[in-house]
Amino acid sequence: MFQKILVAYDGSEGSKKALRAGIALANLCEVPLHAISVEERLPYFAATVGEIQEAKVEADAFFKRITKEARDEAALEGVELITRVVPGHEVETIVTYAREGHFDLLLIGFVGHSNVFGRIMGSTSQNLARLAPCTVMIVK
Repeated sequence: MFQKILVAYDGSEGSKKALRAGIALANLCEVPLHAISVEERLPYFAATVGEIQEAKVEADAFFKRITKEARDEAALEGVELITRVVPGHEVETIVTYAREGHFDLLLIGFVGHSNVFGRIMGSTSQNLARLAPCTVMIVK
């Protein structure tokens, strides 16, 4: 079955569902589970360096909290969760990480947007399903 499983995890309800599915699959396949969180919340335009530093401190605290929660949840089920926080564009970063890490399954949570938004802007899950170099499971 699957040898290397990756979950895209941002602490949202959708990603929590994907994490739970990943934990179950990791248990079934008897493999460790990997999770990637993409940090793209830093301001694009800031008036001062202090604004960027403050945003970075907040982002670090956020990702530290959600990755700890995810590791704790996996540990309760006897699964080792290897977490990684990477800065960058969400889709591009996850696709690159999955390709370079030779993952054979990517789990992502579905976040429903309106049909109009989806047609105009696309969505992260649709773009990941189209661009990922491996099997993609979108968890609802």
